[in-house]
Amino acid sequence: MINVYNESILVCVYYGPNSERLIKRGCAIANIMKAPLYILTIDPKPFDELDAEKLLYIEQWKEYAHSNATAQFIMKDNESRPVSKIIAEVARDNNITQIILGQTAHSRWEQITKGSIINSLVREIPFVDLHIVSVARYIRDEEGNYQKGIRAYLIKDGKNYQLTFSHRKDTEYEGIFFKEADTDFDNGIFRFMKDASTLHVLVIDGIVTELTNVDINTALGLDDSVK
Repeated sequence: MINVYNESILVCVYYGPNSERLIKRGCAIANIMKAPLYILTIDPKPFDELDAEKLLYIEQWKEYAHSNATAQFIMKDNESRPVSKIIAEVARDNNITQIILGQTAHSRWEQITKGSIINSLVREIPFVDLHIVSVARYIRDEEGNYQKGIRAYLIKDGKNYQLTFSHRKDTEYEGIFFKEADTDFDNGIFRFMKDASTLHVLVIDGIVTELTNVDINTALGLDDSVK
């Protein structure tokens, strides 16, 4: 493939279902521009200490890379440096011109006061285009069990988290709430991003008791193995 536009695409992924979405976006852009594609993941632990679930994701990312003739998978394990530093280093080494990564929406004020990986990358590699893929506002729900997703937030409340629809200073997480249909209670699924990974957690009466990711297909009754 001839790199007509002199572009190189870098997709930064972390463990979770959102990684597939990011890679597909990167593949689409790379194919349009006839550009090489790099898939990068970073982990603070050595590769030998990763659990089975993480290894499964890594194998899937390698398969994506192998299925694209111009793609290459890069893993940086046993890393203690800031993520933005590592991404910038890989970008320079591979002449990257466009980077794709996922991030939940933050207010402009939060970015200014707290900083973010996006701001760090802009400072580190100012001449690289950044594509931010946000949390999807829909779920595959053919049975109509859930209403259309709306913006919501989680507030720490003791050991639990309280669901709210107004942003506050003490907001812990921002995401999308999918309410169960035909109920007056705030029951459903809250989708958000944590450490660059997309999570789905159960909400019961407006309360999240634990930030444990639930299998979205099982929750929606889409798992064919469940009878």
